[in-house]
Amino acid sequence: MLPVRPLGPGGRAVSSVSYGAMHLSIQERPSEREGITVIHAALDAGMTLMDTANVYCLDEHEIGHNERLIARALIERGGAAGDVLVATKGGVARPEGRWEPDGRPARLRAACDASLGALGVDRIALYQLHTPDARVPFEESVGALAELRAEGKIDLVGLSNVSAEQIRAAERIVPIASVQNRLSPFFREALSGGVVQYCTDHGIAFLAYSPTGGGRLTRKLPSHPVAARIAGRLGVSAHAVVLAWVLAQSPAVIVIPSARRVEHAVDSASAATLALADADLAAIDEAEFSRS
Repeated sequence: MLPVRPLGPGGRAVSSVSYGAMHLSIQERPSEREGITVIHAALDAGMTLMDTANVYCLDEHEIGHNERLIARALIERGGAAGDVLVATKGGVARPEGRWEPDGRPARLRAACDASLGALGVDRIALYQLHTPDARVPFEESVGALAELRAEGKIDLVGLSNVSAEQIRAAERIVPIASVQNRLSPFFREALSGGVVQYCTDHGIAFLAYSPTGGGRLTRKLPSHPVAARIAGRLGVSAHAVVLAWVLAQSPAVIVIPSARRVEHAVDSASAATLALADADLAAIDEAEFSRS
């Protein structure tokens, strides 16, 4: 068992290191069988939250690809599926492979219904607004999720890519269980902008996506002078060190690293029990993590 942290005030506890499944369905994805093997490895490592979205796919022609993949993996796992919380999202479209916000209430309702079908469930455990849509009043998008909750289609409401002010606005409409924003040593806006602190103060889970930077930034970590030095001394990977740093930012933080390979999923799980010394945390705080 991995250490757990709650989803929202009094909410269900999930593993502090959980799994973001996006990279199993976008460009450079593994085969579906390999993807299911990675999901099973994450489950075997103790991860109890799977984060997905209807638009984790290549384009508009395969909406729900990632959700269906997770559903198949959980069916194959049988009894263990009941211990896993699947969180998905609506509010983005993929015309010709582009990522475009679409927070219209009618589209959110349709997306939720499609996700219920793709996941093969009657009720979604955590449904998140993928991103605010500048063309739609934020309160209208959140209101659609509140209606879906009242109708019993979703249990918990979450937000993604939002500010502290938007969280406050959403809470006036419906209880918010989680906020999913980017957070890593490369991208610290969730700290400087007060979102992590707001979640901490209000008992909201903060789901940190891209916690090792993502893409080429993740690939830079093994050669980062500070992360690599700490990793070498502790006998762990630089990725695990960075995940432990993100977890240390607040007891509200749950990291959701993605992985295309079994060994990367297992390595991510090791960060859940990695306690960095204050000096190591300070060294990462002060280090430069270039985005270039």
